[in-house]
Parts: sequence; structure tokens; C-alpha cells
Amino acid sequence: MPMLTDRRPILLANARVVDPSRDFDGIGDVLIADGTIRETRRGIGAAGVPEGTDIVNCSGKIVAPGLIDMRAFVGEPGLSHRETFASASQAAATGGITTIICQPDTSPVIDNSATVDFVMRRARDTAIVNIQPMAALTKGMHGEEMTEFGLLKAAGAVAFSDGDKSVTNAQVMRRALTYARDFDALIVHHTEDPDLVGEGVMNEGEFATRLGLMGIPNAAEAVMLERDLRLVALTGGRYHAASLTCIDSLDILQRARDAGLAVSASVSINHLALNENDIGPYRSFLKLSPPLRTEDDRRALVAAIASGLLDVIMSDHNPQDVEVKRLPFAEAAPGAVGLETMLPAGLRLVHNGELELKTLIRAMSTRPAELLGLPGGTLRVGSPADVIVIDPDTPWVVDPADLKSPCKNTPFDEARFTGRVVRTIVGGRTVYEHV
Repeated sequence: MPMLTDRRPILLANARVVDPSRDFDGIGDVLIADGTIRETRRGIGAAGVPEGTDIVNCSGKIVAPGLIDMRAFVGEPGLSHRETFASASQAAATGGITTIICQPDTSPVIDNSATVDFVMRRARDTAIVNIQPMAALTKGMHGEEMTEFGLLKAAGAVAFSDGDKSVTNAQVMRRALTYARDFDALIVHHTEDPDLVGEGVMNEGEFATRLGLMGIPNAAEAVMLERDLRLVALTGGRYHAASLTCIDSLDILQRARDAGLAVSASVSINHLALNENDIGPYRSFLKLSPPLRTEDDRRALVAAIASGLLDVIMSDHNPQDVEVKRLPFAEAAPGAVGLETMLPAGLRLVHNGELELKTLIRAMSTRPAELLGLPGGTLRVGSPADVIVIDPDTPWVVDPADLKSPCKNTPFDEARFTGRVVRTIVGGRTVYEHV
């Protein structure tokens, strides 16, 4: 890691402590020492801490496990003009994300152990947060030949995915799920049938028709998800749907859960906070893949997070140059930056009464850690001291110029949020402080 502040002990005192791993939400103190959680209870006090401890009064603030973002694009190797580990980690720290799971669709693709090793070494040298790579599911992400799961997992890959590409060959996916079962690996799949997507650029429906744009039907997602879950039933492999967006998919996922299948799923914060109407007059910064859906879909997705049907909220951070976003909607590249706005957009759902805070933190921290087998996502004693302090009541306005990513393609331009991270701690070191 680059030069950071010292790792002297820190006492976060008088905070509202939210730790979904212990089903805890109450007033307390958190003592951090030697890079780990030393103690979590009420009334630790200045007398009960090591000499030289930095005592931080967190009255009115929230202390929670650092967030784990399960889907973010970082441009190293090969595409560093869009994002580097250094810039992504600065953005992540600002947004309370202490671990980024980076996607394999780099140049070259992360499909061999040497590239996994490069990513991990480069991240260690330049990033201020933890970075863990997903490896490609198929060689070159071409959807034809599986990668070496065993070697890649041994090298440090935490899961296997072809990024925003779907594996259309059912036999390849069946084989991948079989190997995933044998290696106890997690398959993370983008569920979109490219033939049904076709030339579509936004959600199929009345709004697309009014704008004169080609639509993408819910069936593009539902058909691929249905196929995948039948293959999970056939193989017993561990499977995670990367980004669900519609009611149809939730119904399919519920049936799979009821049948006892080992399946989990994510939703992007964009699909929880926005709907197709926000596109307005062809706002290309809201062109996403998969596309924003209806308000009914958005509400159903939020309810699925609340019930636990959907496991994870991720940023789907996808930086794109302004030149490829400020184009006619149909020609613009899909994607949005999201590392700095994931939590604030989630806090909006909490303030609106749509989600409980503990549920939000569970979906952004505890569940990703559990699914990926990572040690974070918890404030249990002995756990790594990846911790965030949130001021839930600070009002602020998103200014793209202030974002740490070199790309400024945020769908929340000039959005008014209430609540932001004021301190981010990684491995016991303060890597970000809002002043």
C-alpha cells in the first residue's frame, strides 16, 4: 500500500454501532488496535484504551463495517485512462468502500494466474483500500473455453465472471457450474440474452416508444436467469446473478430459493434509486447495462433487498470517457461511475423509509463478505479493522468535478443527498477523512 497515516489505536466512542453480522444496532464504542477490532461494547472509555490512542467522539454518527463492492470496473491492466487502482481506491475510500471486487474485462483479460498476480501486486502497491479480482469464466471472455478455475483460485481470484458478457453456450455454463462445485468456486453471471437485447438501448415499453428508441424486454434477463438456475439444479454449482433488474427475475429467483438451490443475486444501487423515467430527455449518463426499468420494478427490487431475496447491493462502477457518453442516446456507451455515490444513494432509501439501515449495511458489506469468503463485513472482535464512520444527516450536492474518478459519468449529477462517510479505516489505518 502507498504511504498512509500511522496505525496507532483508535477508539470510536459514543457511536450508533451497526453490525449486521451480529444483528446489532445500538449505542457503543469500537476499539481498533494492531489492524484489528480489539473490543466492541458500550462504555470502553479513555481509561480502558492503550496509551496514545486516537479517541474520536462519534456522537450522532454511525460506525459500521467497511463496504464491499462486488462489481466495479478498474482499468488496470490496459485501460488506465478510464480508471487506475489509485484513483478507484481514492473514490472507494471517499464512499466508504474498503474492498473493491474488480471485474476481469481488462486488457488483457484477467484469465490466467499471471494477470491475477499482477492485479494483486499492483493494487497492493498503489491502492489505499483492499482490491480483490474476479477472474474470467471463459478464456478471453469469449464464452467458449473455460479458464483454469483451480489455478486462478489459488492465485487469489475470489469468483469467476465474464463481466458484462453472458455465456450463451449452455454446455459451457453447465461445465463451469460443475467445476465450480468441485472447486467450491462462485460463478457470477451477467444474465442477459444478447439476441433478445438485440439493438435495444433502454427498457422496452411505452417510454422507449415515446423516445423513439429500441427497447430491451424483461425477457432478455428472465430467459437467461431461468436457464442458469436450471443448470444450477442440474450441477449443484454455486451461482450468483450479477445484476437483476425486474419483477420477472425476482419471481424466478424466489422459485429457485424455495427449491433449495444455492443461488444468490445482486442489484445495482442505480436500479434501486432510479427508474426509466429519470432518463428524461435522452440523458445518456443514465444509459446503463442492464437498463433502468419501471418504477414498479424499482419498488420490487427494494422490497427484495428488504426481505433478503436479493443479497447484495453493488455500485456497478463503470467509468466511461465523456466523449463516449455525450453522444446521441442510442450511440452512447452504457455505464456510470458509482463508488462515491453508492452509500449516499442507499441512505436516501433509508431516510425515505424504504430500507432499514442494518439491511442496507448487510447488503453492502456483510453478505458480500459471506458469499466471497472474505474476512470483512463485520465488527466482531479479531476481525480486520475495515470500518467506516457515517454522518447520516449532512446534506450535500453531487458535483461531478469533485469525484475522484478521472471519468465523471455519474447518473447523480447535482443530486441532493443526506448523509456521507466522514472517516474510512482500512486495516486499522485512516485512509480517508472528510473535513
